[in-house]
Amino acid sequence: MADRLLITGGAGFIGANFVRYWRETHPEDEILVLDALTYAGRRENIADIPDIRFVHGDICEGTLIERLLDTFAINTIVHFAAESHVDRSISDPDIFIRTNVLGTQSLLRAAKAVWLDRGTGLPHRFHHISTDEVYGSLGPDAPAFSETTAYAPNSPYSASKAASDHLVRAFHHTYGLQVTTSNCSNNFGPWQHPEKLIPLFLRNALSGKPLPIYGDGMNVRDWLFVEDHCEGIARILDDGAAGETYNIGGGMEVPNLAVIDAICAFVDQAFTEDTRLAKRFPSAPPASGRSTSDLKTFVTDRPGHDRRYAIDAKKIARELDFRPRHDFHQALALTCRWYLDHPQWWNVTAEPNPTAQQA
Repeated sequence: MADRLLITGGAGFIGANFVRYWRETHPEDEILVLDALTYAGRRENIADIPDIRFVHGDICEGTLIERLLDTFAINTIVHFAAESHVDRSISDPDIFIRTNVLGTQSLLRAAKAVWLDRGTGLPHRFHHISTDEVYGSLGPDAPAFSETTAYAPNSPYSASKAASDHLVRAFHHTYGLQVTTSNCSNNFGPWQHPEKLIPLFLRNALSGKPLPIYGDGMNVRDWLFVEDHCEGIARILDDGAAGETYNIGGGMEVPNLAVIDAICAFVDQAFTEDTRLAKRFPSAPPASGRSTSDLKTFVTDRPGHDRRYAIDAKKIARELDFRPRHDFHQALALTCRWYLDHPQWWNVTAEPNPTAQQA
């Protein structure tokens, strides 16, 4: 029997990649995408994906959610919709509380009303995508975050995601809603908004703009290629146990400075291999024989900047036989090549904050 999915935030970065992945791997399923199309969500991200329905709407609109669940007989919600940028949460935390906390509550309430209170009889699943940032910061030698690590969020963003995680858990234990949660590490890949570290630094490099590095650049993140993340979520939907949480990591702890150096090396090599790039991007340092690393600029660290994240992904490997397929350098090259080949996409995306970074 085909499933009928409601994918919230499906026009955003990870959501759009998941819609693409699910359509390719589950061609028989029905997909309904709900997205508010704020600055990070764009119809263009999913315009070429066949046989999907799209609704422009807000997850805080409970009546709309109930109507969609009823009308399309939805039996699976995959909840990506969220405000996700730490810097934005520091400057304006209110929208993070509205979307991440109240929006998740709205979805849970609608799912409970349709699936449980009115008793559709449909087997159901509510899958909630969260972040490793809810666990706080790690010291250099501390063990990686596991599913039993105590929550210790350090930014308004991570605090709002922690609150939504707790709501999802509560709706399972209190009402019996069939839920799962995944906490992922730093995602990267195609269609990521240019305010995030990798696309921001690549775009700045091609434009000859400074590459702003917070603090000493040695903040460490576990990097996860978005395609691997999508595969991990699919494995949870197919085989994960209701009420359980699964950490999804890339298995690659890399300091920000090393990521930036790898981007610089990619740009330099790309210009060496393709002399036409100098005409397309004349402001890039290698267009005039200089090194992209000349653009590196150290700036004041942001408030509450977590020093290190690392994911212990043994549970999903052991119980669901999932492991990421891409290593960091392979996936970074694929990602940078995608942006290099799609300048029309990031040229029409909202102008990013020139000092904003994900990590």
